[in-house]
Amino acid sequence: MTNRSIPTVVLIVYTLLLALGLGLGSTYFVLKGDPPFGSLSIGPWKAWPDLGSAEADPYMRAIIAQRSEIPLAIGEGLGFTATTDSEGRGLNAACTYRVGPGVPNARLWTLAVYDRDGRISKTELGRSSFTSSEIVRDAQDRFTIALSRTLQDGNWLQLPASGPFSIVLRLYDTPGATGTGLTDSVFPTIQRVECGS
Repeated sequence: MTNRSIPTVVLIVYTLLLALGLGLGSTYFVLKGDPPFGSLSIGPWKAWPDLGSAEADPYMRAIIAQRSEIPLAIGEGLGFTATTDSEGRGLNAACTYRVGPGVPNARLWTLAVYDRDGRISKTELGRSSFTSSEIVRDAQDRFTIALSRTLQDGNWLQLPASGPFSIVLRLYDTPGATGTGLTDSVFPTIQRVECGS
């Protein structure tokens, strides 16, 4: 009788350990990525309109808590992240990019470069973002921001030394804060100009 109970105990322990491993593994996988539900994609830009609202699902809340971030509330604005260019190729610091020529209507917007770990990029010049009030525009109110490791004319943000990066566009006090009324035609494109080594 004792011999028959040993395999049952082993099977129960194995099942519990497997369930624990799968549960912790899937939780870790979800918390390290983007929220799995409720995304809004416009070209290369992606946002989660419910992220700062009371309707945020448990996954969104857990990811925000794990990252120690404070998302924009629906009345404040909306944040968009791009990890690819407009043709779907991953952003890489070895390349040079042009971002522009316009953004959706907003009282204020910011555009910042983040490193592979999701932190604001630290550069030699100490600048990793632009605001709408300091950008240089042409006569038609259009702009271009160059993203490159090397010095560029006009609006320029220096990229990290190497590896992938992301671009974050935050729109403050915008009519599209709920994600409605935003179309691909009003978002800046991200064009890859050239790639070095």
